[in-house]
Amino acid sequence: MENLHAFVAPISIRSRHICQFVYELTCLYQVSYGDGSFTFGEFSTETLTFRGTKVGRVAIGCGHDNEGLFVGAAGLLGLGRGKLSFPALTGSLFNRKFSYCLVDRSASSKPSSVVFGDSAVSRTARFTPLIANPKLDTFYYVELIGMSVGGTRVPGITASLFKLDRAGNGGVILDSGTSVTRLTRSAYNALRDAFRAGTSGLKRGPQFSLFDTCFDLSGKTEVKVPTVVLHFRNADVSLPAANYLIPVDSSGSFCFAFAGTMGGLSIIGNIQQQGFRVVYDLAGSRVGFSPRGCA
Repeated sequence: MENLHAFVAPISIRSRHICQFVYELTCLYQVSYGDGSFTFGEFSTETLTFRGTKVGRVAIGCGHDNEGLFVGAAGLLGLGRGKLSFPALTGSLFNRKFSYCLVDRSASSKPSSVVFGDSAVSRTARFTPLIANPKLDTFYYVELIGMSVGGTRVPGITASLFKLDRAGNGGVILDSGTSVTRLTRSAYNALRDAFRAGTSGLKRGPQFSLFDTCFDLSGKTEVKVPTVVLHFRNADVSLPAANYLIPVDSSGSFCFAFAGTMGGLSIIGNIQQQGFRVVYDLAGSRVGFSPRGCA
């Protein structure tokens, strides 16, 4: 979500009817995101019911001024590790477990899904440990130790590039709210160069937005591209081609869906997570990936 500067600012306490809910408590909030999006409105708690089970004091915000990527959205479900997130507030009810599977929004009419409780844990998931960052406990940190292209480890991409230091800087987070995976610049350059070498037979196209590796595939019904694998601690995640080579227009232009960042923090975004059931077992301090998990 890139919400490195998110905060909640309580202003006043009173009882009101807003957003068609009767709230137990209201105050003002403001949340800002790294991409410039923000939402401002009234913050409250509400009792929600799940299949007959009531959960009290769930944090809800009614946004009166929603800008950027929030425009047109019905709302957000906060799944982070913060104290006000939905998993934190309902942890005892759902045994601190949930999962989601995100479909390709450009090619599928099937809806994405979110599951809470023990049934959220897929038997086929490969798990990697979650890492704690005492300095910034909102995000889900994982240990990325390498990457492969075309079945070969990419030289220069090592665990040291993604290390979380004692000051809480660096590291790798798994984020459903960021679209494109962002890697530290040296890691991205090495990955990009390896992918370019494996696609030398494809016609290159112009850059598009933040993508610097694009191809003109117009007139082609099928192309072969090298595999891309993310190597986490104890879990290798092999990405389908649609998770890293994506269409950017209707004329046959496709781009390599990774980007570099000048900062030390790397983010595994939702394009790379598409089609996997991503399992968050917070009780076991681990996160897992199950391929073809949207069925």
